[in-house]
Amino acid sequence: MSFPTILHEDGFDLRHNDLCLLSHRAGNPAISIGRGRPDLEMVRGNFRIDDVIDDRCVLDRCVLENGAIRLWCSTRPETILAIKIEQESSRTILKVRCTDSSVNRLWLTMNCSAHESFWGGGEQMSYLRLNGRRFPFWTSEPGVGRDKTTELTQIMDAAGLAGGDYWTTNYPQPTWLSSERYAVHLKTAAYSVLDLTQTGRASVECWVADIDIELFTAGSLPNLVTKMSDRFGRQPPLPEWAISGAIVGLKDGDATFDRFNKIAASGAAISGLWCEDWVGIRQTSFGKRLFWDWQWNAKRYPDLPARIEALAKRGVRFLGYVNPYLAVDGPLFAEAAALGYLALRQDSDDPYAVDFGEFDAGVVDFTNPDAAAWFSERIIGQEMLDFGLSGWMADFGEYLPTDVRLFDRSDPMEAHNRWPVLWAKVNADAIASRGKTSEATFFMRAGYSGVQAYCPLLWAGDQCVDFSRHDGINTVITGALSSGLLGNAYHHSDLGGYTSLHGVVRTADLMHRWIDMAAFAPVMRSHEGNRPADNLQIDSSAEILSHFARMSMVHARLAPYVRALSDEAVATGLPLQRPLFLHYDDAVYHDIQDQYLYGADMLVAPVVAAGEHARNVLLPDGQWRHLWSGDNYAGGQHMIAAPHGQPPVFYRQDSAHEALFASITQEFRL
Repeated sequence: MSFPTILHEDGFDLRHNDLCLLSHRAGNPAISIGRGRPDLEMVRGNFRIDDVIDDRCVLDRCVLENGAIRLWCSTRPETILAIKIEQESSRTILKVRCTDSSVNRLWLTMNCSAHESFWGGGEQMSYLRLNGRRFPFWTSEPGVGRDKTTELTQIMDAAGLAGGDYWTTNYPQPTWLSSERYAVHLKTAAYSVLDLTQTGRASVECWVADIDIELFTAGSLPNLVTKMSDRFGRQPPLPEWAISGAIVGLKDGDATFDRFNKIAASGAAISGLWCEDWVGIRQTSFGKRLFWDWQWNAKRYPDLPARIEALAKRGVRFLGYVNPYLAVDGPLFAEAAALGYLALRQDSDDPYAVDFGEFDAGVVDFTNPDAAAWFSERIIGQEMLDFGLSGWMADFGEYLPTDVRLFDRSDPMEAHNRWPVLWAKVNADAIASRGKTSEATFFMRAGYSGVQAYCPLLWAGDQCVDFSRHDGINTVITGALSSGLLGNAYHHSDLGGYTSLHGVVRTADLMHRWIDMAAFAPVMRSHEGNRPADNLQIDSSAEILSHFARMSMVHARLAPYVRALSDEAVATGLPLQRPLFLHYDDAVYHDIQDQYLYGADMLVAPVVAAGEHARNVLLPDGQWRHLWSGDNYAGGQHMIAAPHGQPPVFYRQDSAHEALFASITQEFRL
């Protein structure tokens, strides 16, 4: 199906079914161009972004010439914007090109119906439905608090732009889906904005004039999501060990193993031990951070090779940590500098040093193919995979400064958004080089268009250790659902959250609720957070540990169902965690972001508010069965009791996996 274009004497219409998506006339122009200069400030991955507009020209003249629509401004006829529309089997492409290379701003206003809903935009953490808001697409730290009305956000903003906002995210993507069964993608890495603040309008701003605008349509929303996955790339199936038990995150040096053994003795189903501090620790005012030199720190972890071997005999994999930067006081920085593999300063040939908060690090320049190959082989291949790691957190990727000098001479303003994709490829190439694509895995928080082809598993980034609306436990669900619509099949989070600052610490209630939620994600992984000593851990009390052990067993029992969903994801690109509207065509589901379908047959409604022991659940049409009691429910609104250990979970009575679900009811009924 295509988007027919209707040409007029003074403009054109681009249609989708009964909707005119784009209508441009001389008297009512939808497209403008101009020139602007970015005004940016970066503090440790947090950005202030403003634009200085030098001129803006409304394109009020139009003619069809040589198969292209040619637009210009009556006051500046020498500057032509040409739009060539190409129809392909899977998409329609508007190829927009300007004759003046100094033009670097494009504004375009698309039409939409008043009842239309939009989703996507990458991994959006605050709002699943995008209507009524403005969303810039720029990878960055998401911020702490992410709500300008709260004291925590205001404190963090004052301390270095670190408060964030509803739209700040590690993983933006200028792609959005419509309830009218079409999708729009801006094929660019330049800064761009989708503005949905006006009813009936979808306005686009882009800091480049030459761009391809890709349009997709399908007969159903699941098929549209499949087209997104076809376009951006499929993930391989997750390794069996990654879905068959919990991954326990500890960073206690050699003492980790005694703690791990006590956790394992609780009866927990454990398939991995994740020690991000395998490279050593750097203590800062933010908390316990890592020493960014990506090789085994024998002082902190004596006899680690033997430990990894012993874990493997117990069926437990060992995981570590890496990011794309090298601490200036580590030996790998000196090695990379000597090889010329680091991004440089604009004013000299010295390596660019990024301030990461009480220490500096160099940027390995992935626009240099030799540098990317060096990191993939020398660090991930030799120091990690060959050493015995089966997985790792591939952190960061969103910090590329906009004033570095890169090997390929590309503009860092555009390279910035591409960086997470380059970083994901470095990791994927390392695993492929060892033939371990089905055996090893890594997880990332940063992303942009195309990361789907390389990153096998997303994680939700650094939530606050609380129930706050814009940065707490609930944002994990929104992130999973929004990113999944763009072809990211697998998503999970730091169990317990990560960021603990200014008196915000984990409560027992939060730990129990995160344990409950994490059991119903493809990967269940705990994290000690940035300040482990100040916060509850899964082994802090017998009650929390017993609960973790029980829910890890539930997670493990679901592995056959998760494998079936993984097989479906490989075939269709559909995510494992899905918004209700993906399978139930009713506008009542368009805004729901605190419950989700786990595949088509299971519905999960985690408790994400403090102190609550019941919650309202909306069940779609059909016959559903409560996982913990076995009681039957019809579609509709229901108030469901939800003590710790019994998050509201239902499955379809006609599911092909009914026997598996019933066995969980039988075994884990409280």
